[in-house]
Amino acid sequence: MNIILWVLQIVFGLFFIFVGVQHFVLPPNLPAMMSWMYELPAGLHVVSGILEILGGLGLILPGLFRVQTRLTPLAALGLVFVMFGAAVWHITRGEFQNVVQNLVVAALLGFIAYGRWKLSPLKDRRAT
Repeated sequence: MNIILWVLQIVFGLFFIFVGVQHFVLPPNLPAMMSWMYELPAGLHVVSGILEILGGLGLILPGLFRVQTRLTPLAALGLVFVMFGAAVWHITRGEFQNVVQNLVVAALLGFIAYGRWKLSPLKDRRAT
């Protein structure tokens, strides 16, 4: 279980860091599936970018350094709420394929949160 959770944490951690940075450095010619980013209000770019970068870091760094490991399930749970917000954004735009993706990612992040809270909690350096 620990290995599965680590793989998911690293994959989603890097994904959210990458997407979070894109909110601040909006590249031209994004794929059609991500064209919604051009229409996102500036304030939401900042909020989403910060939350996604911090959430991505929270999935990886506490466990990697074994410091404040209780933050990992909290980061995953926070990203679940970000994905629910993204789903609402896409529903209002009729982008139902993106809604499904948001909900699948939210479910996997929920699994990470539960897994690191109950199934295979990370240990702090001082706890061992």
